[in-house]
Amino acid sequence: MRGLALTYCDGHVLDRHTHPWAQLVYAASGVMRVSTPDAAWLVPPTRAIWAPGGTPHEIEMRGAVAMRTLYLAPTGDDPRLAACRAIEVSPLLRELILHIVRVGTLDAADPGHARIEGLLVDLLAQAETAPLELPLPRDPRARRMAERILAAPGHGALLADLARDAGASLRTLQRLFLAETRLPLEAWRARARMQQAVAALAGGASVTATALDAGYQSPSAFIAAFKRTFGVTPARWRGQAQTR
Repeated sequence: MRGLALTYCDGHVLDRHTHPWAQLVYAASGVMRVSTPDAAWLVPPTRAIWAPGGTPHEIEMRGAVAMRTLYLAPTGDDPRLAACRAIEVSPLLRELILHIVRVGTLDAADPGHARIEGLLVDLLAQAETAPLELPLPRDPRARRMAERILAAPGHGALLADLARDAGASLRTLQRLFLAETRLPLEAWRARARMQQAVAALAGGASVTATALDAGYQSPSAFIAAFKRTFGVTPARWRGQAQTR
């Protein structure tokens, strides 16, 4: 197991790549957009992305990012860690990640290092899966529309205009999104906006600023939508995130 600390500026992109080692993508500060061929996530410091070895992925920095990432050598198939997913980062998991990064490389022959690695794997396997994964369509027209929405989830562009720019009718794209992501297009866009809202709240933005930036007409409409999604208000969610 290896830990790596890197700092990136706003807009920096790690182009799509793959490696045989599994990776835990985490930022001590800042927000990242992590994409695989099948899904995309916005990743604030309250969560991380687990990418099994061999998973193609790319990472885009939203603002300055202090990345603290771990690489785990292949050690056989663990069914608990077989899929790419976003996980909630508890205080214990965060401190363990930062400790491994400070150590640099764990030596499997060292009993203390072996215990640290075992604890990390158990925490990752048992960690709560974070909501709001965005499955990505594969049809080129639908993918173009998805990328446009992800670039600016809160933009007020009409779906019909976005569809035209993507090279298909709105009805065609509605059919494609439902077939390929299992989400209606309108619900997919709403989830993209909620992803952005979660990242903004984790970064300290006010509820009002978050609501407007995410494309909601009023804070009250945003609060109602947020509570339907997470079961708590944005302010309550942020308080819980800060104590995890």
